[in-house]
Parts: sequence; structure tokens; C-alpha cells
Amino acid sequence: MMALFNKTALECSKLITEQYSTSFTLGIKTLDRKFHLPIYAIYGFVRYADEIVDTFHDYDKKTLLLRFKHDTYQAIEEGISLNPILQSFQLVVNEYKIEHELIEAFLKSMEMDLYYQDYDAKGYKEYIYGSAEVVGLMCLRVFCEGDLAEFDRLRGAACKLGSAFQKVNFLRDLKSDFVDRGRTYFPGVDFKDFGVEAKRLIEADIQQDFDEAYIGIMNLPRGARMGVYLAYIYYQTLFNKIKQLSATRIQRERVRVPNPQKFALLAQTYVKYRLNVL
Repeated sequence: MMALFNKTALECSKLITEQYSTSFTLGIKTLDRKFHLPIYAIYGFVRYADEIVDTFHDYDKKTLLLRFKHDTYQAIEEGISLNPILQSFQLVVNEYKIEHELIEAFLKSMEMDLYYQDYDAKGYKEYIYGSAEVVGLMCLRVFCEGDLAEFDRLRGAACKLGSAFQKVNFLRDLKSDFVDRGRTYFPGVDFKDFGVEAKRLIEADIQQDFDEAYIGIMNLPRGARMGVYLAYIYYQTLFNKIKQLSATRIQRERVRVPNPQKFALLAQTYVKYRLNVL
């Protein structure tokens, strides 16, 4: 019966991913099947933590996050949780030996969202590491399946990819972060005076992250390469759309990649993969 409990817990994480993110769901589905449920488990965990700090405005977010953190470590230590999201996450953490340092850094970044509204360069770097880079490293632990040398060789590129994704999210969500949550992530950037030069410098930094991440993607295990590349090309497409807009428009609207275009990217990626271009 434990197998059935674990299966239903992992299916709950899959459902969360499908409901919250079309793009990540497509990316996961293009991974080797053995990676599907573990990556769903990681996404479900980080998604729910993010929801606590970004969505549950009518509740005591600090208490909820502290409880979530306590329950996470208890689940990992005991090897069981009645919370299906934490049950599926602890299964993956314990099976793939995901370092507690990565989990701690992630939860610290979530906590930072409760208190920080403006970030200096140090806080910005720390937040991106915890909120995005460590998530990439958790996934890399799964992809490398215990191969420590391969993990060490690819960890820098995994961090760069997570960093690029998060910075693109910051640009895309510039308006909602400032207006709805009072946050400005980019250090030294005033939302009320966000101009061409500030946007250009941010975009140059993001492109450098993308360029360094690409090299790592091409060296991923084949079963992981197509899915990660699809996520990469989706975010690169979103980033290109943002670059084409003025700083003023970025302040007024949230840029999206329509679902038909996402499926077109999937088809293009699949063709490249089958032709061994990836």
C-alpha cells in the first residue's frame, strides 16, 4: 500500500504542475519518462512555497511559511508526510541525495519576499541563487542520477539557466511585482523611472546567462536534454519579445508567449532532437 500512497502523492505534484504552468508541463513531458515524476515533485514543492508568499494575502504568510519549512524538514528526516506535496518531494530528496543546503537557500529566498521590497546587489544575487539557481541544481541532481562528476561539471551552467529564467520573470512581471507586491528586484532600478539604459543593461546581463547556460544544456544526459532545451527556447522567445518592447510598455503590460506558439516551439525542438541536432 505504500507504493500506492507514493504514487498518488507524486500524481498530486503532477497535477499542480499541469494546473500552474503549461510551459513547464510541456518541458517535463519531453524529458525521459523516468524523470517525469521526480521533476513534477520538485516543481510542486517550489510552486506551493511561492504561493505562500505571493498569493495568500489574507493569511499570516510568515506563520504559513515557517510551518511549511518545519514540515518539509520533518518529512525529509522521517521519510513520510501526510501532505502529498511534501511526501513526493521528500521521496526525491532522499532518493537523489539533494543537499539540504539547496532547500535551505530556496526557503530563505521565499522568506526574503516577506520582508524585502528593494534589493541591493548582494541581496539580488542571494535571492536569485535561492529562488532559481538551486531549483536548477535540484533538477540536475535528478538528471545526473548519482554521477557526481557529471553534476559538478554541469552545475555552473544549471545555475546560469536558473538565473536567466528568473531575471526574465522579473522583467516580465515588473509591473505586478511593483504595483501589487511593492517589490523591485533589480538593484538600483526605480520602477517609476525605468528607462532605456536600465533595460539595456539588464538585457545584456540576461543574454550572458543564456549563452553560458546553452553550453551546459548541450552536454546534459540525452534523456534530459530535449526538455531542458525546450524550457530554454521558451524563455529565450519570451525574452526576445520583451527586448522588442520599450521600457514604458514593460511597465504597463505583462508579456506572454501564446499557447499555439509554445506548441510550435515543442514541434521544432522535437524535430531537432530526432535529427540529433540537440
